[in-house]
This record gives sequence, structure tokens and C-alpha cells, in this order.
Amino acid sequence: MRRREFITLLGGAAAAWPFAACAQPAAMPVVGFLHPASVHAAGDQLRAFHQGMKEAGFVDGENVAIEYRWADNRTDRLPALAADLVRRRVAVIATVGTSAFAAKAATTTIPIVFVGGEDPVKLGLVASLARPGGNLTGINWLGGELAAKRLELLRQLVPAATRVAVLVNPAFATLTEITLRDVEAAARAMRLQIQVLNADTSREIDAAFEIIGREQPDALIVGPGPFFNSRRVQMAQLAARYAVPAIHTTRLEAEAGGLMSYGPSLTDAYRQAGAYTGRILKGAKPEDLPVVQSSKFELVINAQTARMLRLTVPATLLAIADAVIE
Repeated sequence: MRRREFITLLGGAAAAWPFAACAQPAAMPVVGFLHPASVHAAGDQLRAFHQGMKEAGFVDGENVAIEYRWADNRTDRLPALAADLVRRRVAVIATVGTSAFAAKAATTTIPIVFVGGEDPVKLGLVASLARPGGNLTGINWLGGELAAKRLELLRQLVPAATRVAVLVNPAFATLTEITLRDVEAAARAMRLQIQVLNADTSREIDAAFEIIGREQPDALIVGPGPFFNSRRVQMAQLAARYAVPAIHTTRLEAEAGGLMSYGPSLTDAYRQAGAYTGRILKGAKPEDLPVVQSSKFELVINAQTARMLRLTVPATLLAIADAVIE
């Protein structure tokens, strides 16, 4: 090869390098998903989260990757799991419940989208609902504030009730405080006695229901939280064994055999969280995305469980129910 030809070829190759570099596919963004419970507790919610991301233009495995971290109901594991996602340099961290605190402690720069049942302003997660500030925003699904409404619905179903047990998880201190405050205020107005039971493990749930079996309260309110949601089958079976009418916080618990549930649509909350995650991947800043307050609430009645407990569901409740499980 003559020298002039060699120089021409070399120059052509060099000129092509920038175009070859531009043709390389962009690195796929990674979303961290941090949950205090287990994957088994979040099946429907995960599908809703994926749907929200899809609505924003992102599909797991195609143009985004999702790294899941599950604490399996051990909140002490959350800080290490959050730190692992930060080391992974994820683009966004989606969190549920108390995992938002671990994520916030782990990073001040990576955007965080939370799904939570407590007032995020009172908890110190955001500066305000309209202008969150910092690197967090998300969905507030009003878990504890609906406790009084649940007591009212339970009283309609069991009008002769005088003593009601309330099962709460002490590991979620703020949520438990809000729940008990609202229930106790409503109980005083209705002249009902309240018996508080605590459980944050499967064994403690068994122990709480043994107390219910011995002391026989007229009805039961199951407090909010991802742990109770993850043990919904266990609680439905125990409530049936001890023949105690119970109201739960999510539709999933009624579908698992619980008598009745009233609360926000968790699938809708997770869908909104997925959509927010997608918007942040597109360049939106958490500080500019207002915290979304859940506006979709569901009353679900399991008629089969009612019949098993020999309860007649009033027509007034059936008329306002969003779903009746036969």
C-alpha cells in the first residue's frame, strides 16, 4: 500500500469514530425499589407500579431496569438495603412506608419517590405537600386518618358491639399513634370500649388472637401497615377461627377472606408512584412534583365471610360498597 493511500484510509477511520461512539446505545437507567415487607405482599401493587411506569414510557427490561430490595418485615435491614442502592448509583429510589426514612438518610441527591400512609410533612420527609423541596416526593394514601371511619362502618355491621379490639403494629410508631388517636376519639363519641393489642411478628399476631379468643371483644379493627398486609391470609383465618368480625385497611385483605375493608386504593397509589418515577427519569425534579393525596377509597365486603360468621350485612352498607365478594 502506498503512503498516500494509507493516510487516506486512516483519516477516514478517524473521522468515523465519533459517529460510531454516537451510535452506541445509551446506558439503561436503573430504578431502585425498596420495600419493608416481602415480594409476596406486593404482587398487585408491583403490577400497578409497572403500569404507572409504562404510562410514563418505561418498561422494565426494555428501557429501564428495576433493582428490588426487600426487608422481609425486618425494618432494621432497611438502612443497609438503601445504602446498597445508593452504591449501585440508581437513577431513582421508589420506597414504601418506613423505607422512605432509610432512603432519605442514605442520599440527599438521588431522587426518592415514596408511597406512605402518614402525613409526610409531619414526618419530616418533605417541606410541604405542594412544594416538597429536597429530593423526595410521592404519594400519601392516608392510612391512619381513616381509622374513625372504619370504626363507624364496623358499628353499622355489628350494631350491638360495645367493646372493640384494635390490632396495631408498634414498629410503625407514628402510624399507630394516628390510628389509636382517631379510633379512641371516635369510640368515646360512640360510647365504645377500646382494647389495644400489639403485634409486629407472626407469632405476636397468633398471641393477639388468642387474647381475642379468651376475652371475646365484639369486633376488631386491624390497623394499617405493610406487615399486616403481608399477613392478611393468617389474620383472615384467625378471625374466622375466633369468630370475630373484623375490618381491615385494604381490598387485598378482604379478598384474602377478611370480612370487610375500607381504605385507599393501594393499586392506584402504586400506579401513581410508578408514573412519578417515570417523570423523574424524564428529567422532572422531585422538588417540583407535589405530593399526591389519595382520592380513591374503597369499601369491600366479603359476603361469604359474613355468612360464615352468621352476620347479616345491612342493605345500607351493601348499597355503598365498591365491591361485594361472593
